[in-house]
Amino acid sequence: MAQRYNILIVDDERALVHMLQAELSSGDRFEVDVALDGVEAINKLQSSIYDVVLLDVRMPRVGGIEVLKFLQEQSPQTQVIMLTNYADIKTAIETIKLGAYDFIAKPYEYDELIATIERALERRRLFIDNELMKSQLYGKQKDFKIIGKSEAIIGLIDRARRVAETDSIVLIQGASGTGKELVANLIHRASPRGDRPFVAMNCASIPDSLLESELFGYERGAFTNAYNTKQGLVEVAHGGTIFLDEVGDISPAIQPKLLRFLETGEFRRVGGTNQLKVNVRIISATNKDLTLEAKEGRFREDLLYRLNVVTLHIPPLKERKSDIPMLVDHFLNKHVRTKPQKQMSPDAMKVLYEHDWPGNIRELEHVVEGAIILSAKEVIEPADLTLNTNLQQSIKPRPVPFEENQYTETKSDLDGHARSLEEIEKEHIEKVLRHNEWSRVRTAHDLGITPKTLYLKIKRYGIHTP
Repeated sequence: MAQRYNILIVDDERALVHMLQAELSSGDRFEVDVALDGVEAINKLQSSIYDVVLLDVRMPRVGGIEVLKFLQEQSPQTQVIMLTNYADIKTAIETIKLGAYDFIAKPYEYDELIATIERALERRRLFIDNELMKSQLYGKQKDFKIIGKSEAIIGLIDRARRVAETDSIVLIQGASGTGKELVANLIHRASPRGDRPFVAMNCASIPDSLLESELFGYERGAFTNAYNTKQGLVEVAHGGTIFLDEVGDISPAIQPKLLRFLETGEFRRVGGTNQLKVNVRIISATNKDLTLEAKEGRFREDLLYRLNVVTLHIPPLKERKSDIPMLVDHFLNKHVRTKPQKQMSPDAMKVLYEHDWPGNIRELEHVVEGAIILSAKEVIEPADLTLNTNLQQSIKPRPVPFEENQYTETKSDLDGHARSLEEIEKEHIEKVLRHNEWSRVRTAHDLGITPKTLYLKIKRYGIHTP
């Protein structure tokens, strides 16, 4: 059964409210809540997340416009449809300027109301997609196809689809570059939540000081420069799935709050006092041995038990080399912009088979992309392949004979040398960032550092990223 959408009806006409609630609740599409005045509505909005609010314009004590303003500040992704009498059409039009999606005149036509709600839900989806695209903290993976016909991959896909039918928490384990987000997205798309948001966050790429506010949001005035209330990822993902990549890198300070959220679905925004509750599915992933991390005190044991209700293991590429030809064809089609299509020679394919692929599928993609650029002909040969082993051998320093008193460095010489190294490092980081289309995760992998270290270097050198 598909995940229901949450609707709040706010109107002081009790008979209308209960009739509308009965109509909308009759199917399996909507979960409907009601409030008979603006005060009750605001109280409900402070503890629950709604997809759509049907809001009367005129009510005693607190009117619809005040409730609309509260929603725009506290939950801007919630779509508001104003309910109004014909005499209030002018006021209803004004509410559109304040952020309402649309208005329906009383007495309403049920089919028209349903059509308006469906359009409002589509606008909400577009709003969420736009917000995620503007941020660099979330996954931007567009190609969600899992490539391979090996026994290991077919078995993994089968297990993922069976898990998708449930609402259980899933932990995906696998080395970096094996495609953990692809599996998480497969589970989401095959689940009853498939038409709701899929929000991915790489926990290793976000500094500890920002992780809690990104996950749970913050209230206006919670800290310096918090000029407006901001919804966290768990609110954005309401009704859908949140994917916590590299969950093993979450700091001990945040782990208890994540554990409580997993157990209750409840959270507080940073600087807030209201207890909010959302309905999301949690899928997490890690390349670490969390059991060992727990034994050594770096990861809470109770959080580990909560995360691995169901565990899926992704095999490394070296254990599924029969998939290499399919993966190579996929990456050739993905990265070649010229016609006719470039091909991999048998000798080059043999080299790819013999490599151990410590960077897994991500490394294979980068090798294929580099070979496309370096090859002058339509057929890619071994000489066009730049593998990590070849690269390490080519940059291995040669021993230089040392003669005593060969040179003397003063403090100014050392300072100048240090500055030049920093300049070189900055230029190199910018170059790799551009090559990876400003993806910090891929750039950190290519540089051989953690995403968190890369973040600190970007901040230190003042590198501007789009």
